Amino acid sequence: MPKLVLKVAVSTLLGTRLGVPNLIALFQKHSVRATFLFSLGPDNTGKAIKRVFQPGFFADIKRARITHQYNVPTLLYGTLLPAPDIGNQTRDTLRATRDAGFECGIQGWDRVQWQDHVHRASNNWIESQIQRAIARFTEIFETAPKVHGAARWQMNPHALRCMQKFGLLVGSDSRGAFPYLPLVKGEPVRVAQFPTTLSPLDEIIGVNGLTTRTVAAHLLSLTETEKRDHVFTLRAEVEGMAFIDTLDALITGWQLQGYDVCALETLVAATPRERLPYCNVDWVSASPSARPLLTQGKTVVPSPAP
Repeated sequence: MPKLVLKVAVSTLLGTRLGVPNLIALFQKHSVRATFLFSLGPDNTGKAIKRVFQPGFFADIKRARITHQYNVPTLLYGTLLPAPDIGNQTRDTLRATRDAGFECGIQGWDRVQWQDHVHRASNNWIESQIQRAIARFTEIFETAPKVHGAARWQMNPHALRCMQKFGLLVGSDSRGAFPYLPLVKGEPVRVAQFPTTLSPLDEIIGVNGLTTRTVAAHLLSLTETEKRDHVFTLRAEVEGMAFIDTLDALITGWQLQGYDVCALETLVAATPRERLPYCNVDWVSASPSARPLLTQGKTVVPSPAP
């Protein structure tokens, strides 16, 4: 039975308070599991306004209906309103997610700062961001995180090395086709990558005529044609709120197609580490306004023969 991983990126106070409970209820309705990756520091969503100067920004907003994903306070956090501390203000929700049987990990500390600075940041800044997220997670859950999934697949070479340095066991920080061990400038990193294989809703709605009414059928056609393990990254602020009916239809469709809709840890357990190939990593932009995404590159050392 092929596996289809639901990986939930939780980026804001609003997404944690409203989107996460919505998603838990939906997953329980379908008796499926998922992995929740939390941002645990300040919600600085309002500071993302500086991206208006990037080429294609307004076209992407109109296409993906980005303004529908947030309420007014969220759009002002970190500018006209103080940035709330997500981890401190939502401890009960975070622990309830774990207690409901869902895998929990980290997306990061400050999602907006990470997205805007990771490509040119110093090694010390990268390490500080990751260490703060790990420390907050450990404080809340009383155990260290095992899984890291970078916000919007934004990483740099040192950040990949930090996964190994700080004891994380699994990364889902990249886009790609199948699990692999990354080679960073020829240097192997022993933290396996389980890349996102399916495009997220807010990336493809409005592209090639896809609408909110047709996007589920489009994704289901892909998973029917490519019947293999997949990782689908969704957002608490998108699929957990305005697009929850679309996600409901997707889960129903994937179950009818014969997929085991599951958490990342289920796919990890079914993937022998010694069988993983080594692949180069690359950075590719998904749209004119998007920063380059960490992407699986060419296989350098194939998986061993059975």
